[in-house]
Amino acid sequence: MVLSAQREPLELRDLPVPDPEPGQVRLRVRACGVCRTDLHVADGDLPHPKLPLVLGHQIVGETDDGRRLGVPWLGWTDGTCRYCASGRENLCDRARFTGYDLDGGFAEYAVADERYCLPIPDGYDDLQAAPLLCAGLIGYRSLRLAGDPERLGLYGFGASAHIVAQVARHQGRRLFGFVRRGDHAARAFALELGCEWAGWSDEQPPEELDAAIVFAPVGALVPAALAALGRGGRVVCAGIHMSDIPSFAYELLWEERSVSSVANLTRQDGAEFLAIAPQVPVRTEIEVFALEDANDALDRLRRGDVRGAAVVRL
Repeated sequence: MVLSAQREPLELRDLPVPDPEPGQVRLRVRACGVCRTDLHVADGDLPHPKLPLVLGHQIVGETDDGRRLGVPWLGWTDGTCRYCASGRENLCDRARFTGYDLDGGFAEYAVADERYCLPIPDGYDDLQAAPLLCAGLIGYRSLRLAGDPERLGLYGFGASAHIVAQVARHQGRRLFGFVRRGDHAARAFALELGCEWAGWSDEQPPEELDAAIVFAPVGALVPAALAALGRGGRVVCAGIHMSDIPSFAYELLWEERSVSSVANLTRQDGAEFLAIAPQVPVRTEIEVFALEDANDALDRLRRGDVRGAAVVRL
């Protein structure tokens, strides 16, 4: 499924089977998660993708020599810039990203730099494993940046939140879920996954939070989350794109509250999270789509009408 132009539907096309270059592996794609980042690329929120482009950066596939590997968003870094040299390859000056700079997994075959591929843990089938490769990884990195909160708020209960909630509960944290006003199904989902309270995103929780992770790409949620924090609390913005954050009173930030963002991921994030996931154990809830129905998957995601994560099966 090819994106020829932003803000246009993906097109089903026959393409040549790609040949791997030195250092790359070719994978027969078995499943690929559908991420909100794919939606931002398709809708033009993220400028200057490679076009034409095959979207998809939560790839589970089998190599020509029979190994099962996952391909995440981070597809290549230069290894030499000051960010790479200081262990922050997620901020690399010249990074290339799967399904943005590099063709991704909405296809029967994909190639990827073997150094950035991740072994898939045993116990996860292809479909269940796909959301771990971005929704899980970004959720895990966001949780790490949140510090060590006892009371954690999760704003937006989609693919990432439903995974990170399981990890946070495993770590003994208390969870508070925030969903769009009137979305009773998402509220019930948050409670099912261990939130002791779940309410609307414009509500205050029954207790002050130690940290909050904002998964929804809605800038107005940042001051709302700040208002829910106790002293020294932290808001982590987990998305690659967000609408503008409205101005807010300094009082919301005072008393050592802070706001930070999460950018991309590192290979170390992948190794750590994929080791932790089977211990929890993380179980992904998915809705499955055929490759030719990828536009429908994106439309459902755009409407907020996916429970858990959407996955394309090949």
